[in-house]
Amino acid sequence: MLAPMAATFLLVVALWRHRSKTAVSEGGTIVGRGLPPAPPGLPVVGNMHQMLANKPVFRWLHRLVKHSGGEILRVRLGPVNVVVVTCPEMAREVLRKNDAVFADRPTTFAAESFSVGYRSVSISPYGDQWRKMRRVLTAEILSPATERRLRRTREDEADHLLRYVHAQCAADTGGGVIDVRHVARHFCGNVIRRLTFGRRHFRCPAVAVAGPDPDEVEHVDALFAVLSYLDAFCVSDYFPALVGLDLDGHEKVIRDVMRTLNRLHDPVIEERVEEWRLLRKAGERRDIVDFLDVLASLDGGAGRPLLTVQEIKSQAIDIMIASVDNPSNAVEWALAEMANKPEIMRKAMAELDGVVGRDRLVQEPDLRGLNYLKACIREAFRLHPYHPFNPPRVAMADTTVAGYSIPRGSQVILSRVGLGRNPKVWDDPLEFRPERHLLAADDDAVVGLGEPELRFVSFSTGRRGCPGISLGTIITLTLLARLLQGFTWSKPPGVDRVELREAETSLVMAQPLRLHARPRLPAHLYEAKHD
Repeated sequence: MLAPMAATFLLVVALWRHRSKTAVSEGGTIVGRGLPPAPPGLPVVGNMHQMLANKPVFRWLHRLVKHSGGEILRVRLGPVNVVVVTCPEMAREVLRKNDAVFADRPTTFAAESFSVGYRSVSISPYGDQWRKMRRVLTAEILSPATERRLRRTREDEADHLLRYVHAQCAADTGGGVIDVRHVARHFCGNVIRRLTFGRRHFRCPAVAVAGPDPDEVEHVDALFAVLSYLDAFCVSDYFPALVGLDLDGHEKVIRDVMRTLNRLHDPVIEERVEEWRLLRKAGERRDIVDFLDVLASLDGGAGRPLLTVQEIKSQAIDIMIASVDNPSNAVEWALAEMANKPEIMRKAMAELDGVVGRDRLVQEPDLRGLNYLKACIREAFRLHPYHPFNPPRVAMADTTVAGYSIPRGSQVILSRVGLGRNPKVWDDPLEFRPERHLLAADDDAVVGLGEPELRFVSFSTGRRGCPGISLGTIITLTLLARLLQGFTWSKPPGVDRVELREAETSLVMAQPLRLHARPRLPAHLYEAKHD
């Protein structure tokens, strides 16, 4: 990677040689007084040199917001104004009042690569393609009918989770030390592969207690790499003329990740598309068994499929990256906090015993009544988000937020950290206290994982919000409920306290959580019944 000053020099040269027609002029009226406060910058590059010298970028931005003493801040990265918001009222202005204005997404090398040419829902810019795929996702993939149809598949994977952890427990001691991150991430990977492709493994047949094979490990790693590089403040995101120079080293990683996903996904997708082509030709249909069937079977009229193979490939990636990060991260952090506060864990387990008991496994219909468990997940979402920011929203017209002028083309990012840990909103914001999410609810009220007031971000709202709230809720709660119902968790021998420290370059735990697990249910409940 080039040193920051050398990279800045190349930026200046590239900008003067390839000046963007859409660059905002400092002499324009909208960019003058009335913009959100910003640190001093240089001509042409703005604050880009500071961004290059301060990695990880999200920590630099949060330091700037803190030092400014406000809740909105702007940095200019080349020709692009990037506005950071940490206040719920301002966040609601962005995602509610100005939702139609902030409906666009940035166009970047990573976004184009991971969306297979802007063909999927969450990454693509606002327009006809986005509307088409959004309809498919909400009306077909995430419809209540499809959710009901695939319930047995999800519960099969919850059973497999229980058997897998049980198998890791040492038989002679009645328990073992479990890598919670490994378990949580691969549960999410298993679930979304089963829902999307109808299979847990890419090659080998499913085995009751088998862990992930190398392909599945590589697959989950690739999905998390997509999430890491998608909105990674790459230099060429703001200076498109620099794509190809790979100043950050991101482009090589992105190409490698796409090669992995194509190698694993393409044979499955192409085989299924061909199967449905032959069914159409014969005038036949068969039962839908997974998301891929839904995508491949949709008719566009005149005997033709609605979606192209490339659209199906892009949407498969989109669905998968949206399903693995938040559930696994929230459950890992929640269990880490509970290990240090055993009274919280005991209360959650007591709720499970009261609502479900120990003579059967917790199932999806039970989740509605597990309010304290949901409060624990809400608190993990609030205090320990996986992503520091919401995906960028691009202003499609000049507008205002909190009285500040936001020029067309500006990117607004909501700080999940700033919202969830805002001391003006939350008492003792750094303390893990699930009860705070029960205070506003009546005894008979049902706690949900959504946060419409945007005091923290669980599932985003608005046109570009997450349409998979129900599925995300099910995956997250099932993971935590099965782990707490099935096992008694404690700190490993010799460990007095779990270190609740974030990684330097991300918000995940600095070290994967390892806890001692001991089975707590009758032995027959861990036995295989389905697969």
